[in-house]
Amino acid sequence: MKTLSRLSPAALFFAALVLIFLASCKKEGSLSSTDTVTEEEATTYSDESTQTEASFDDVEDVSMLAADEEGETSVYGRGAEDAGRQFPFVELRRRLGPCANITVFPADSSYPKTITIDFGYIGCLCTDGKFRRGKIVTHLTAPIRRSGSVMTITLDSFFLNRASVEGTKVVSNLSENGNIKFTVQVVGGKVTHPNGRGYTYNSLKYVRQTEGGNTRPVMDDVYKIEGRSKTEFNNGVVINLDTETPLVKKTACHWISDGTLKIKINSRVLYLNYGAPSNGDCDNKAKLTWNDGANSRLITLP
Repeated sequence: MKTLSRLSPAALFFAALVLIFLASCKKEGSLSSTDTVTEEEATTYSDESTQTEASFDDVEDVSMLAADEEGETSVYGRGAEDAGRQFPFVELRRRLGPCANITVFPADSSYPKTITIDFGYIGCLCTDGKFRRGKIVTHLTAPIRRSGSVMTITLDSFFLNRASVEGTKVVSNLSENGNIKFTVQVVGGKVTHPNGRGYTYNSLKYVRQTEGGNTRPVMDDVYKIEGRSKTEFNNGVVINLDTETPLVKKTACHWISDGTLKIKINSRVLYLNYGAPSNGDCDNKAKLTWNDGANSRLITLP
């Protein structure tokens, strides 16, 4: 049975607000910063804003997986082969492959603790198909599933694919009375593409486990996510994202499988439906709609 003091080896959720993370084809000056945003601009902004979400969610997903597995080791002990600073991190290795150097300090069951995932100065292509460079540094005040624990994620010269990602992400465990829940906040977020195009990003979200909390296997875990975020482009355009309906993240699925985001760009409103076109089944598609559903396009998730 899972308890708040035990960690499951699955990444929490949200790491998984995944959308394809690509550099924009448009130059910074080619998109309007006035209140009149064209339909083409609105869809481009929507893509890039959700891609920004994906970058910070990916960082959290990796950190949560590391925190989960380290917590499991701290609670149940280490074998002789685990002695020292390097730990197996089986599930994390399945996602990242062998290229990252993972260290833990202190290398015992005590807290606070810092986990450093170093992809190197040159970087490497991970098993999940994403190229990462630099370091993800995760500081834990206690095992992440213990009520009151705080996980602070900082980035050191970190790149996801070709984009530089900066900022601090804080995950706070607010679980009580057997209800597993977290707040997740991004402060001072910034994404910069190789062509110089970039944006700042801040968010506050609420995560609640809805299934699998009373079983030991983690693959049956299901989470619901609600919240809001703000992306501000270098040219002054501001994008606000709010959950229209809660996002559903199943540990057994690599992608968000259901739920809808409301995307507001000045006077324009678009919606991103993670449940379409497969009615909430696990797949790598999401549907972006605008003009009250009159226009739409399918987005492929990474």
